[in-house]
Amino acid sequence: MSIAQQRLAAIYADQSVLVFGHRGASAQAPMNTLPAFELAAELGADGVELDVHRSADGELVIVHDFTVDETTNGTGTVQQMTLAQLKALDAGSWKDPSFAGVRIPTLDEVFDAVGQRLFINVEIKSESQETDGIEQLVVDKIRQFDMQDRVLVSSFNPLAVMRFRALMPDVPIGFLTAPDVPEIVQQVAKNMTYEAIHPYQASIDKTVIEQAQHQGHIVNTWTVNDPARATALRDLGVRGIITDQPDVIINALAD
Repeated sequence: MSIAQQRLAAIYADQSVLVFGHRGASAQAPMNTLPAFELAAELGADGVELDVHRSADGELVIVHDFTVDETTNGTGTVQQMTLAQLKALDAGSWKDPSFAGVRIPTLDEVFDAVGQRLFINVEIKSESQETDGIEQLVVDKIRQFDMQDRVLVSSFNPLAVMRFRALMPDVPIGFLTAPDVPEIVQQVAKNMTYEAIHPYQASIDKTVIEQAQHQGHIVNTWTVNDPARATALRDLGVRGIITDQPDVIINALAD
């Protein structure tokens, strides 16, 4: 068993299934912000899933979309904006006026705030065949905050996780899949070595789980907000459930 496999197995060792807050507790707080991550911890989540981009000046910032239009009071492409420009935006008011003034966090801030309380699924946002250097920056932050035993790095872009793997082979990686992922991407992923697979929840059945187990992959799935579906997925053998409502899913799994 590789070091990356050992690290991922240790994360799941004490529970049959872990609950991850999807972009934090995003049903109740603005997604991908410190209030959302801190609330996920307060609600009892085992971990959080977040989305990381490289800013124009080489900082790692937490935003879901490739633009800031939907979740801030600004407009523009994340990768073309500096950290100062991104920090000037209000990333909370769109959710509720009570979150006015909440800012886009950096990965440093998230690791510092909840890194020792939660496991963190770091999703690298990348659409390019070429790197902008984001993988090396993620490696550097994991080392800086000593998070090697507390992170899983994933992406829809198999080239991004392959680049990360080359730089940091001892940290587990996961391949994100969705029904609309092009066949060529699936073919690239077949030649990868990874520890976890993250399929969309509606695409999971017994065959998917059995195939993953045969290949030695832990299955984490997104985004599950229905309690009955969560318990069914657990019973099928899913090991990680990513949800907007960690408290609801935790309660469902406890029954």
